[in-house]
Amino acid sequence: MKLVPSPLFQGLSPADLDALAAAGLLRQKTFAKHTVIFRAGSRVQEIGVVVQGTVHIENFDLWGTKSILSSISAGQAFAETYAFCGDALMVDAVAAEDCTVLLLSTRVLSDARVSPAVRDTLLRNLLAVSMRKSLSLSQRIFCTTPKTVRGRLLTYFSAQAAKAGGLEFDGPFNRQQMADYLNLDRSALSKELCKMRDEGLLEFEKNHFRLNELPE
Repeated sequence: MKLVPSPLFQGLSPADLDALAAAGLLRQKTFAKHTVIFRAGSRVQEIGVVVQGTVHIENFDLWGTKSILSSISAGQAFAETYAFCGDALMVDAVAAEDCTVLLLSTRVLSDARVSPAVRDTLLRNLLAVSMRKSLSLSQRIFCTTPKTVRGRLLTYFSAQAAKAGGLEFDGPFNRQQMADYLNLDRSALSKELCKMRDEGLLEFEKNHFRLNELPE
């Protein structure tokens, strides 16, 4: 199996992945856009790793309002906490576009056919992945804390610029997805973006943004 550039598989070889696949502990699957990979309320025993495409972690409240909690791109893992804790999912994992996903069984940590070296490597990697995921969730909390639309946008753009290492970047979301991520009404978000553009704070074309300046 081709080695996937992923923090979860760091330190493993293609032969290690082949051995996991031969043992029935690792499989690859493709999903069409909008397909629910893992559904809220279900229990999973596999960790997903995106090979190609994007997966969104989504939540719907009792009134049907959707929030996008995170965007999982190629190389990143999802559902690892639910898989190992055994709790029912509180979120949906949805293919945001046509995507390919590797599914790693939690039995990998107890199956006697898995070498101690591979098991230890996966455990270290899982810990690192979990820590990064905590940081990602904290970032979303920061982005949704401001009370105003502009406050949320400025926090979001600051985080994206820091991640890109500059004031010009491609965001991971379209307008509706950005509104869902920031817990905002789409029309209110679009109106505020246009106001910020007219004030010379930024320029944008679809999901490509350039920040000219940020207010003090």
